[in-house]
Amino acid sequence: MDQARTTGPCRLLLVRHAKAVPKDQPIDDFDRPLSDRGKADAPRTGRWLAESGFAPGLVLCSPSRRTRQTWQLAAPALADPPPAVYDDRLYNAAPSMLVSVLAERGRGLGSLLLVGHNSGIHELAAGLCGSGPPDLLERVAAGFPTSGVVVVDVPDGWERLYPGSGTVAAVWSPSD
Repeated sequence: MDQARTTGPCRLLLVRHAKAVPKDQPIDDFDRPLSDRGKADAPRTGRWLAESGFAPGLVLCSPSRRTRQTWQLAAPALADPPPAVYDDRLYNAAPSMLVSVLAERGRGLGSLLLVGHNSGIHELAAGLCGSGPPDLLERVAAGFPTSGVVVVDVPDGWERLYPGSGTVAAVWSPSD
């Protein structure tokens, strides 16, 4: 692969999993499925990604049931869905772990999509987004709704992700 790609500009698409059944259900957190609302919102996320023209080279997804279901319901909207890697390290991961996985798995790719969980995915988005339109920065800071997407342009590549290094390019949620 082109070595310049790994250190050049990259695009990160962060997706929070769709709405899951409540935590008070008698089921292990890892196995919580999507709620009816989540099953309706996840395909909308896929349609927004497709209509926006975002074409990630790879999907990194937490292996939890709700994140897998989110991607499986979103992917069919894309003309050419990228391959997905289900990485155990992404389950309820802290931002530092998310950055490590992105740096490792993103080599040679210009665009990655990460399907993950709050609070880590919101903390990552808020931490990376050091510049961009003020209204989008405010939305990123305010929270990360289920099925939401934050698109971050990273000028220095996956190996050089650090606080404030990204520019928020788009923010979307099902309520838009």
